[in-house]
Amino acid sequence: MSKDAVDTAQAVATRTDAAQAPADAGDAGYSKDLKARHVNMIAIGGAIGTGLFLGAGGRLHNAGPALALAYLVCGIFAFFVVRALGELVLYRPSSGSFVSYAREFLGEKGAYVAGWMYFLNWSTTGIADITAIALYTHYWSMFTSIPQWTLALVALAVVLAVNLISVKIFGEMEFWFAIIKVATLVGFMLIGIFLLATQHKVDGHTPGLSTIADHGGVFPHGLMPVVLVMQGVIFAYAALELVGVAAGETAQPEKVVPRAVNSIMWRVGLFYVGSVVLLALLLPGSVYSADESPFVTVLSKIGVSGAGDVMNMVVLTAAMSSLNSGLYSTGRILRSMATAGSAPKFTARMNRSQVPYGGILLTCAVCVLGVGLNYLMPSQAFEIVLNVASLGIISTWVIIMLCHLVFVRRAKAGMVERPAFRLRFSPYTEIATVAFLLVCLGMMWNDPEVGRKTLLLIPVIAALLVAGWFGVRRRVSATADQELSQLTK
Repeated sequence: MSKDAVDTAQAVATRTDAAQAPADAGDAGYSKDLKARHVNMIAIGGAIGTGLFLGAGGRLHNAGPALALAYLVCGIFAFFVVRALGELVLYRPSSGSFVSYAREFLGEKGAYVAGWMYFLNWSTTGIADITAIALYTHYWSMFTSIPQWTLALVALAVVLAVNLISVKIFGEMEFWFAIIKVATLVGFMLIGIFLLATQHKVDGHTPGLSTIADHGGVFPHGLMPVVLVMQGVIFAYAALELVGVAAGETAQPEKVVPRAVNSIMWRVGLFYVGSVVLLALLLPGSVYSADESPFVTVLSKIGVSGAGDVMNMVVLTAAMSSLNSGLYSTGRILRSMATAGSAPKFTARMNRSQVPYGGILLTCAVCVLGVGLNYLMPSQAFEIVLNVASLGIISTWVIIMLCHLVFVRRAKAGMVERPAFRLRFSPYTEIATVAFLLVCLGMMWNDPEVGRKTLLLIPVIAALLVAGWFGVRRRVSATADQELSQLTK
C-alpha cells in the first residue's frame, strides 16, 4: 500500500482503526513453523559467517589488532539496525519485513528501491556463495578434477531443493549450520585461552600482550587501514536482518524477536571481537593472510593435524548457510513486492508447503548466471560479485533506519503505537547510523582497484531502478487503489 493510500485511509477511518497496523497482503498464506530455537540460531547464523572464518585473516594482516575495534564499532551500528528492525517487527510482524515497512512509511517508491536493492544484495551474494563453495570443495583432492562451475551448480541445486520443501526444513538446516559454526568458534577460543594461560609458544612467539607491543602496537599501520576495512566488516555482519524476515513465520514473534535481537550484541562481542583479540594475542598480524583462515593459521602453527580440513568444512558450511538464507529471504521479499505490483506476478506464487517458490526460483536464475561466470572467469567471479553485494547491504540498512525514523515520528503524532521493545535515543541513533554507513560507502573510493569501480556502478544501478519503476508504476498504482477501496469499505 502506498504512503498516500495509507494517509487517505487514516483520514476516512476512525481513530481506533487508524491506530491499527495495516496488513501486508504478501503475508497471507504462510505457515508459522519456525520455532524459537530456529529464530535464535538464524540470528546467530546471520552474525557469524565467512567474514569471520575466512575474511578476518586478510583484515588482520592489513589493520593489525585494531581490527577488533573495527568489528566492535561496526557491530554496535549493526545492533542499532537490528534493534530498529526488531521494534518494527513487534509493531507489525511481516514476512515482507523492511520492504513492507518501507511501503508503509516511505511509500511505494521506497519499497520498490528497498526490495530490488535487497534482491541485488542476495542474488549477487548467492553467486559469491556458490563460487566460495566450489573453491572450498576443491581443497580436497578428490574434487579437484571436477570443474568449478559443476560444483557451483550442484551446491545451488541442493540448497534450492531444501528451500522448496518447507520453511521447517530451512529452519532445521540453519539451526544445525549455526551449531557447527558456534561449536567451532567456542572450541578455538578454548584452545586460544589455554595457549595464553600456559604461555605455549605459537610459531616461536610467546602469546600475550608482548605479541602486540613488539610488532607495532594496536595500530601497526596507522588508522587509515582500520577505516578502510570497515566496509568489509559491514559485509561480515550482513544477514542480521534475516531475523525480521523470519519473524513473519513464527507463532510468537513478540517473545522470540526481542530475545534474538538482544542476544546479538553479546554474540558480536564474544565471537567477533573476542576471536580477533585472541588471534592478535597469539600471533603478529603480519603472519595472517587473506588466502587462509586465521584459525587454520594458528592451529597449523601449533601442529594440530587436520586443522585445515576441519576449518575448510566450517567455511563450506558458512557459505552453504548464506546461500540457504539468501534464497529464503528473497523469496519472501519478492512475494511482498509482487502483491504490491512492483515485482513479477509469478514471484507471488506459493507451493503446497506454503513456500513462495516463484521468488526463490528468480533468485536461483540469477545464481545460474553466476555458474556461467564461474565457467568464464573462475578466478575473478568471487571478487566481482562480492563488491556489488556490498551496495545492496548498505542501502538495505539505510532504508531500515529511515523507516524507523518515520515510524517514531508517526508514533509521536499519535498515528501508531510504539511497542515496549524500542531503539533508544531516536532520532540521534538513526541519524548516526545512516551517517556511519554512508561514510563507509564513501571510503570505498580510496580503493582504486575494486572499491572505486564498485562506486561507479551506483549511477548504472540508479538508472536501472528508474527505468524499472516507470515499467511497474501503473500496476503499483492500480494495486494500491484496489487495496484502498477494500480498506475504506
